[in-house]
Parts: sequence; C-alpha cells; structure tokens
Amino acid sequence: MAWLHRLEEWLIATLLAVMTLVAFGQVIARYVFNYSFVWALEFITFLFAWQIFLGMAYGVRMGSHIGVDALVKSLGPRAAQVCAALGAALCIVYSVILFWGGMVYVQKMYSIGIMAQDIPIPQWVPRTVLPIGFGILILRFSQLFYRIITGQERGLHLADEAAEALKLRAEALEADNTEAAR
Repeated sequence: MAWLHRLEEWLIATLLAVMTLVAFGQVIARYVFNYSFVWALEFITFLFAWQIFLGMAYGVRMGSHIGVDALVKSLGPRAAQVCAALGAALCIVYSVILFWGGMVYVQKMYSIGIMAQDIPIPQWVPRTVLPIGFGILILRFSQLFYRIITGQERGLHLADEAAEALKLRAEALEADNTEAAR
C-alpha cells in the first residue's frame, strides 16, 4: 500500500502545481499580453475536481476530516469502538452508493458523447474521477473499519480542532513567556 500512498500524494501535489501554473500563466497572458487561453478555466475546473475527489480519500487516510464526536468521546472504550465501527461501515455504504452512481453517470456521459466545452475531449474522461475517487474512498474507509474492529484504531481518527487550537495556544503562551524571561 505504500505505493498507493505515494501515488496519491504525488497526484494531489502535481494537480495543485499544474493548477497554479496554468492559473498564473492565464493571469500573465491576460494582463501582460492581452491574450487569454480559452481552455484554461475549464482545465483548472477539471483539475480541481480531481484534486477534491482524490483529496477526500487522502483526508480519511491522514485523519484530517473534522467531525462531531463529543458523544462518542464520552462513551466507554467498547461502546466507542462499536460506534466508530458503525460510523466507518456507514461511510463505506455511502461511498459504495456514490461509486455506483459515479459509474452510471460516467457510462451515460460516454454513451451520449458530449464533448467538453473548450477542450477537445469527451466529458466522460474528466468525470472518471467520480468512480476513481469513491473507489479509493471505499478502500480507505475499509482499511479504517478493519483497524477499528481489530482494535488497532480507537475511532474514526477525526481531526480534533479544539485540541489543536488549545495546543497551539499553549505553545504560543510558552513562547511568549520564554521571550519575556529573556
């Protein structure tokens, strides 16, 4: 799975870099040379969609999605594990539904044969990100579900923004106190 981790990270970083370069190039072309790349906005939109749908699975892997887990944190360890497993299972079901819907949508786009507006490619090509993104999301939630039921993970591994904010505040106060002591 390490290869998938690296591929996922490389794709997300590359998409962001290409989006930035194309947008920068478009701004320079428009305001310096009074020229516009007709395809730039549509291309950036497609790349952004790919970044979002690949990024949601990456967010699950890294535990960077936020969630409301105050109730689960108040439960005992076994009940919290059951709730977390149930939550992960529901996320898998949701992802499977959207994966299937994405497959149907891409198939319909393929059969209709609609072309992109500004780029000479069929619309179904960039839309393949739907089943790909949700397929990877199914994998990530399945991995999380397995780790939860085997006891390797306690919960859904959500980002705890309150804890992060308190930690950053404590570090800032400590830095201020150290600076004042000098």
